[in-house]
Order: sequence, then structure tokens, then C-alpha cells
Amino acid sequence: VQLQASGGGVVQAGGSLRLSCVVSGRTFSDYVMGWFRQAPGKDRDFVAAINLRGTATAYSDSVKGRFAISRDNAKNTVNLQMISLKPEDTAVYYCAAGRLFYSGSSDYTSNSMIYWGQGTEVTVSS
Repeated sequence: VQLQASGGGVVQAGGSLRLSCVVSGRTFSDYVMGWFRQAPGKDRDFVAAINLRGTATAYSDSVKGRFAISRDNAKNTVNLQMISLKPEDTAVYYCAAGRLFYSGSSDYTSNSMIYWGQGTEVTVSS
């Protein structure tokens, strides 16, 4: 499975960005999709996940209400719409594919996912 993330960039605090991830190589709708992020010098943290059909989502507390994950199974794409961005959102964002959906954000770790994209960098300036 190959995951190609895009959409990162530099934005001012309060701004918006939309990340996309295109998946190829396997049946996209067989996988739970998620976004993680890693800030400089920190661990990779869970951001959001969406179930196979796009009917359920999970978010970390730090992004809940500001970020929205969605998927288009016809286009093999998962998106992360980010609004009201803060400097602390600055990180490399990774899309990932896994097998299990958890409704609780604390259940997601890097080991929850099987395949990873290369990351796209988001910088939020104050």
C-alpha cells in the first residue's frame, strides 16, 4: 500500500489548510484511515481517524472542533480539513492506514496503523 500526502504549507495562526492523502496498491475501503503528527523533538501523536465507510470519526482533544477528517472511497482519498490553526499545530502530518477503528482517541498509537505515508509539513506562524 502506498500513501501520498499533500497539502501542507505555511499559514498564519487562525488560518486553514486542507491535507489530502491518496492511497494506492490495495482496496482503500478495507482500511481505517488516520492522521498523526510529529512536532520537532516530540513523539508522533494521533490526530484523527475515520472508519471504513466514513460513518464514524475520532479526534484527539487538542484538535476536536477544529479539524475534520473525511474520506472518499471512490477516489481512494482521505482528507483532513484544519481550521483555526494554532502555532502548536506545527508538525509533520502523516496519513496512515490500519485495520481497527477505535472511538476513543487514547486507543490510537503508532502501532495501531500498518501503512504510513511520507508526511507533509505544516507550519503555523504566530
